[in-house]
Amino acid sequence: MYEITQNVMDQVKQVIVGKDDVIRRVWIAILAQGHVLLEDVPGVGKTTMALAFSRALGLDTKRIQFTPDTMPSDIIGFSMPGKDGMVYQPGAIMTNLLLADEINRTSSKTQSALLEAMEEGQVTVDRVTHPLPAPFVVLATQNPVGSAGTQELPNSQLDRFLMKLSMGYPDLKSQVHILRDRSGEDPLSRVRPVADRETLLDTIRQARTTYIADSVYDYIARLAQATREHPMVRLGISPRGALALCRCARAAAFAAGRDFVLPEDAAELVPEVFGHRLMLSSRAKLNDYTPGAILSQVLEETPAPAMTEQTL
Repeated sequence: MYEITQNVMDQVKQVIVGKDDVIRRVWIAILAQGHVLLEDVPGVGKTTMALAFSRALGLDTKRIQFTPDTMPSDIIGFSMPGKDGMVYQPGAIMTNLLLADEINRTSSKTQSALLEAMEEGQVTVDRVTHPLPAPFVVLATQNPVGSAGTQELPNSQLDRFLMKLSMGYPDLKSQVHILRDRSGEDPLSRVRPVADRETLLDTIRQARTTYIADSVYDYIARLAQATREHPMVRLGISPRGALALCRCARAAAFAAGRDFVLPEDAAELVPEVFGHRLMLSSRAKLNDYTPGAILSQVLEETPAPAMTEQTL
């Protein structure tokens, strides 16, 4: 099944140039059945990347542009009278891949409607529960907090996202490629489906079976504990956050073509999985500490196990 990773990556890289690490992490999140928050300035390709993934995977996709006027019913749907009673009218969330653009521009009530559905895998409208399609992945984008019309997502809602990523501006060589490439046809038109819904579900099931040795479980637990004991952290990584890293490490190993997890599979994803879950102390903020700096220190001071044939 390693071929699907290469095929999907190759398709997405046709339109997202010079961001292989970001593409790989989004693919890992999809394999781990998690949701991704992409935070960056407008115009760096967040939306284009989401559309490229949906085309490459042959998934049903919907996009919603969040504004202050977006209502919860736009997301989860609503009921209206029909011949035989109330009839459910699905909202944008009834899809395989939901692109939620500028999620931090809408009201807290609308954000909560989306994020609760992400957590529960279902929506309830007028006391009737409707399961979400499988697979279901949200790729949400937000502009940096402080941009006009934005508000910060609460930590409890940030925790619903498996990873938080940033694309950043392309380097000079990649930007020249983009300028030349965009002068003709829409690059998205070149992306062809290399999988379908059933293939992806089967791949996700296989990724879940990737073996994790006890020593790697211990390593992940020690990383989480180190964040809770750090003097600059008010609220460290919870057991749910540690479980999220386990899921990502499994998916990363599977995407690399292995049936077992190495410590580096977990370590490389710590910033993206743990970073948005840390709550820093007031002292840390006053001294300009960042989650990234603290996690770098945690990784440096937490020894990884040496993997041998006996530990696998």
